[in-house]
Amino acid sequence: MSKELIRLKDIVMTIGDNEVLKKMNLYIRDREFLTMLGPSGCGKTTTLRIIGGFATPTAGQLLFEDRDITKVPPHKRPINTVFQKYALFTHLNVYENVAFGLRLKKVQENEVKKRVGEMLEMVNLGNYGERTVSSLSGGEQQRVAIARALVNHPRILLLDEPLGALDLKLRKEMQLELKKIQQHLGITFIYVTHDQEEALTMSDTVVVMNKGRIQQIGTPIDIYNEPKNAFVADFIGESNIIPAVMEKDYYVRFADRGFECLDAGFAPNEDVEVVVRPEDIKVVDEQKGQLRGVVESTIFKGVHYEMVIRANGFAWLVQSTKAEEVGQEVSLLITPNDIHVMRKGVAEHE
Repeated sequence: MSKELIRLKDIVMTIGDNEVLKKMNLYIRDREFLTMLGPSGCGKTTTLRIIGGFATPTAGQLLFEDRDITKVPPHKRPINTVFQKYALFTHLNVYENVAFGLRLKKVQENEVKKRVGEMLEMVNLGNYGERTVSSLSGGEQQRVAIARALVNHPRILLLDEPLGALDLKLRKEMQLELKKIQQHLGITFIYVTHDQEEALTMSDTVVVMNKGRIQQIGTPIDIYNEPKNAFVADFIGESNIIPAVMEKDYYVRFADRGFECLDAGFAPNEDVEVVVRPEDIKVVDEQKGQLRGVVESTIFKGVHYEMVIRANGFAWLVQSTKAEEVGQEVSLLITPNDIHVMRKGVAEHE
């Protein structure tokens, strides 16, 4: 496992009367692709600005390889940033945009030529050096911004919603491209987005945030399959979240019946919440089902049908490749592996 590179230690950020970050603790490893994910106003961009040196926290420390850099200015940090608005220089061509940071550092011209050429090749813009920035598409401009940030060989690259202005197809292509670049260069990427699919596609580690606090840290698979609380379960993909009672280890009661599950370690008869993903609920023959209900709606979503099925007093969201007709009676099966039990009101990540 890679060594720790950056640590945020008890970071508090107050703007006016608003506490944007509430005693945040987080470490980021060398060569890691870490994504901060959350809704607007959750504090993720503020966290990125603190790491980049564009904002100073009200309290707490930012450590880089155990050295306090909380008050070190941005240009003295081994960190570069790609913003959502790429901030390219329109009076310079593509080559000069990428070379700009090297010229500021007075790098020798033959080295500038070598490094700019390598970076433009890496972002698939090898023949674009003489073009004007204004003649480029949004995706091409974004590649220039990435090349300009990487040509200085930073230890860390910060990316603040850099794909937000691109159309869906190009955004998906660039997600794969960014991951490839990060793996090729072997540097740490810290990425900010509110797009769940983007976070799950690219990241080694996802940090889910809400209202200035970290809700959960984990791999994309962990975050999706084992959400720590209702906010995470609801924010990462679609979920059925149901009040339940954990009667004993491996046995939970919800929707007026008992279910075997894989969870343990709760108090007997503890009030809990259960998450069941819509793709995990099976529509089955009547004798195999545990719940009996009626189809209220069916919508075609391209790769599957999304249905609302009212059963045992609850409106279940169900995804299936086979459509059921509205008004039809159906049986539903939920296996132990499809049930995830969460504590109610679980504290945020410390």
